[in-house]
Amino acid sequence: MTARTLRLLRTALPLLLTAVAPVHAADRWSQAEVMTVVMVDNRFEPDHLTFHSGQPYELRLENHGKDLHEFTAPAFLRAATVRDKQVLANGGTDVVVQSGKSVRVFLIPGAKGHYDLHCADHDWDGMVGSITVD
Repeated sequence: MTARTLRLLRTALPLLLTAVAPVHAADRWSQAEVMTVVMVDNRFEPDHLTFHSGQPYELRLENHGKDLHEFTAPAFLRAATVRDKQVLANGGTDVVVQSGKSVRVFLIPGAKGHYDLHCADHDWDGMVGSITVD
């Protein structure tokens, strides 16, 4: 290889890698597994979720109840990589879903383990669950 070819490669290669990286990341989200949680007055359906660490997910939270509900899972959400952090509320501890509405959360679960899940406004009435990351 000539010196000119080497200089060209040193200049072009970082630009090509930078251009390809966002496509790869976007492609990863397009492969997200969909998991739906229905919130009703006052329970989660299902009330136990199992995620695989490192796998991208589209978590669909649907509020079919008459009250506002929250998907409150502070340790789980802190450990996860959340694509669009603006869907998180209360310092990143939960997702608020208005009555009759739904929210999509794209995330990659973090550390393996067991996590608590509850609705911050209705846990006293039994709106609790759990999350396992394996």
